[in-house]
Amino acid sequence: MRTSFVPPSRGSGGDDPPRRGGPGGAAPLLAAGGLFRKRLLHGLIAGLSGLFVAWLLSLTGIIISFEARTFDWRARLLAPKGPPVDAVRLILLDQPSLDWGARENGLSWPWPREVYGVILDFCRRAGAKAVAFDVLYTEPSAYGVADDKALATAGQALGRFVLPMFLGKESGQATAWPADMPADPLSIRGLDAWLSGVDPAEAPVFPKAAFPVPEVAAGAALLGNVSQEPQFDGVYRKVGLFGVFNGRAVPSLSLAARLLAEPGMKAAIAGRTLRLGPVNVPLDEAGLAIPRWRRSADFMAVSAAAVIQSELALREGGTPVIDPAVLTGRYVLFGFSAPGLLDMRPSPVAGVTSGVEIHAQALQSLLTDDFLRVLPHWSGWLLAAGLAVAGALAASLAPGAAASAVAILVFLPLPLGLALGGYALGWWLPLALPQAAVAGGLGVAVLIGYATEGRQKRFIKSAFRQYLSPDVIEALIAHPERMTLGGELRELTIFFSDLQGFTGISEGLSPQELTALLNKYLTAMTSIILEEGGTVDKYEGDAIIAFWNAPLDQADHAVRGVRAALRCQDRLTELRPLFRELSGHDLFMRVGLNTGQAVVGNMGSDSRFDYTMLGDAVNLASRLEGVNKQFGTFTMMSAATRAAVGEEIAARRIACVAVVGRGEPVEVFEPLWPEAAAGLAAPHAAFAAALGAFTAGDFNTALAGFSALAANDAAAASYEKRCRRLLENPPETWDGVCVMTSK
Repeated sequence: MRTSFVPPSRGSGGDDPPRRGGPGGAAPLLAAGGLFRKRLLHGLIAGLSGLFVAWLLSLTGIIISFEARTFDWRARLLAPKGPPVDAVRLILLDQPSLDWGARENGLSWPWPREVYGVILDFCRRAGAKAVAFDVLYTEPSAYGVADDKALATAGQALGRFVLPMFLGKESGQATAWPADMPADPLSIRGLDAWLSGVDPAEAPVFPKAAFPVPEVAAGAALLGNVSQEPQFDGVYRKVGLFGVFNGRAVPSLSLAARLLAEPGMKAAIAGRTLRLGPVNVPLDEAGLAIPRWRRSADFMAVSAAAVIQSELALREGGTPVIDPAVLTGRYVLFGFSAPGLLDMRPSPVAGVTSGVEIHAQALQSLLTDDFLRVLPHWSGWLLAAGLAVAGALAASLAPGAAASAVAILVFLPLPLGLALGGYALGWWLPLALPQAAVAGGLGVAVLIGYATEGRQKRFIKSAFRQYLSPDVIEALIAHPERMTLGGELRELTIFFSDLQGFTGISEGLSPQELTALLNKYLTAMTSIILEEGGTVDKYEGDAIIAFWNAPLDQADHAVRGVRAALRCQDRLTELRPLFRELSGHDLFMRVGLNTGQAVVGNMGSDSRFDYTMLGDAVNLASRLEGVNKQFGTFTMMSAATRAAVGEEIAARRIACVAVVGRGEPVEVFEPLWPEAAAGLAAPHAAFAAALGAFTAGDFNTALAGFSALAANDAAAASYEKRCRRLLENPPETWDGVCVMTSK
């Protein structure tokens, strides 16, 4: 049998508030869909504004200049780090070679051409795969025809010799291919169709040409074009692998060397690809290709003087300065690197380098099939637009300043990351244009957000600072979509409070006096709840309903809730003299606390709703506030809350009660500050012993124990009365549960 205790009926002055959160409260600032659409529109506007900024910058030339500089930086940073190039060798007529020729042989500039024949002889002796000279012989030798023929003879003996020619738009005397020049074997299938789709101003078609003198040309197996145009800033970043002159395709010097070593190579062109045997070379709109630039140091270079000395030593049976094996089976390119010979060129990987190195870079990419692929011009704008809009949308849609900052930190360096990654994978992706567009888009998005949402944030803070803790307000500012209908299941610590006998107190006060009293009381209690990180659900007359662990996660929510209850009781004790002056009565507050699963969120109608909670755990907290009356206590918490606070808060067990609306009984405890509990250790131990006897049905022992404590302990006094009633009317069965028959 369980004993039932019927409490006195409660008045209607706020002593019995509804026991679950319900609809009502402030209207939402923005519906979630409306907020999303607004931010989406702002993001689109910001992204397109960023693209417009990039377009304006492109008109000034800043974009193209910056792009060129970033390409050079990428080329240097991502130049292949493997072993040096092995297939290509350079022979350089450098300043030491000029000095050696003048000092040892009395050679003035220009050198006799038979000296170059000695270089060819060494290459033949070494077994070079092909030899290409980056030296134009468009004028007869100052030393006579025999000098020209000596070079030709050496070339014929080599058999794999490429001589340069020059194709020009304005430079050159020839307008047709001379009959005494080596025939050009390059046949590119689809060339005419490809040319028909290229802008004539950019097409690699040359009306004029400069050829070597016939006496020298007689020694060449093939001619290669050496005319290469730098970009606007004088840096050579792209190379032409062929030019069209007099209706025929002319290979570049590098391609001619490759063709000479592989005479059966087939060539075809379509769209943006030049296919050369197994190699597919990506082309830009003008038919130019971008080699994967390597460090200058990766190309092994030997001095022309050392080569000449080695050949002469070998002819006399001596020891060469250079082992011929270094050229065996290699492509050999010869050119000038002495500053006074005026063949130094700026490249992406070096401030200045020899002109022949540019041909070597192209030849190496032909051999390794690693030319960079180039995006069409329009796709660069498409990339810039996509990144600018995506970045601006991310910054606009991101909830809160921190999330917006993360979006900026992600998208601002994204063009750089794509450009570096693209280069590593063989693509030249534009960097300057997307970077300008993204920076502009993000900047505009931040300005729009500051102008439009700053006002909203200030309104939220002003409207809710009386009800929510600052942390919760910041969460709502970061996620205003939470102010729409919807709920989630969370573990909460729930707080219900009510003023004892407030109905009678209010009847003796005027409306103005009652309002002043309530405002002072609610302000004092609410400040403590907010300081402890709680969320005030609502006020119902003198009642306060609050909870912890929503909308923000709080691992210690139970401790926060109980600590708030104890602090509120302490504060009320301090303010009791003031409230007595205002009302003529002492104010006492009852608090019920429970921890459990509840649905929490915005509930109500589409136009008016409240951030509140629902569930059995909420109802139990409400019941426990009322159960205080049965035991003379002012703060009561459930066993779930007691377990959650651990040892941080002291407590004494009050009873095992069955409340209205719940089938299962629940143990309840009175929380205490650890210091207060320590001072009451002896009487609390006596209370626990008497309660144990009560639970066991030994009412005489329990009565004696409670009677000894009743004068100073309201809970013991309540049990004293219960024990007397139970002794007068002994129950048939007993389980120690006190049944509450009223809320």
